[in-house]
Amino acid sequence: MHSSTKKVFFAEYVFTIFEDVYEPAEDSFLFAENLEAHDNDSVIDVGTGCGILGIVAAARAHRVLAVDINSRAVGCAKENAQFNHVDHKMLFMVGDLFTSIKARKQFDLILFNAPYLPSEELEGDSWLVRAWAGGSSGRRLIDRFIQAAPRYLRPDGRILLMQSTLSDVEETLHGFEETSLRADVIARQDLPFFEAIVLIKAELTKK
Repeated sequence: MHSSTKKVFFAEYVFTIFEDVYEPAEDSFLFAENLEAHDNDSVIDVGTGCGILGIVAAARAHRVLAVDINSRAVGCAKENAQFNHVDHKMLFMVGDLFTSIKARKQFDLILFNAPYLPSEELEGDSWLVRAWAGGSSGRRLIDRFIQAAPRYLRPDGRILLMQSTLSDVEETLHGFEETSLRADVIARQDLPFFEAIVLIKAELTKK
């Protein structure tokens, strides 16, 4: 049995947060509130953490794959899926972004609450730091994700990405445009100290 620090509640869901796993905060809740999954959707939740987004998606979706580089997070998400009665719809995998996914696998909905805060990462940083630290520009994983994600998106699928205004939202919109996706900010929440978090939706540009 894993030691856990606390429980977090969202809508009718309950999440146990293991030690060394990112605790859902304003970004997670804004994302979850604006997350729409459809009955037949195949979903991947990249960087699942405690599983909150994948579990909320699984309430409607056909199948959800939850991936995290932190094996403790994967174990935490699995336990939370069982507790919230959606584990029969979910698969769990340890991996770095899409590196553990088969090249031809595609999804209707791709979710990523990115590590987006500008922070110089240090060798040996804890899993908790790695869950929010995005390198000097905040974009280390965001840029990797933008380059990789379109290959795993079905033609009529969509991507939802959470980031901070501190990590250059315009650069993200432009990055998706460069991969032939149209991207828009669909939700925003202002935080203290001149920062806001934004949820970006990207879809293939309709010809």
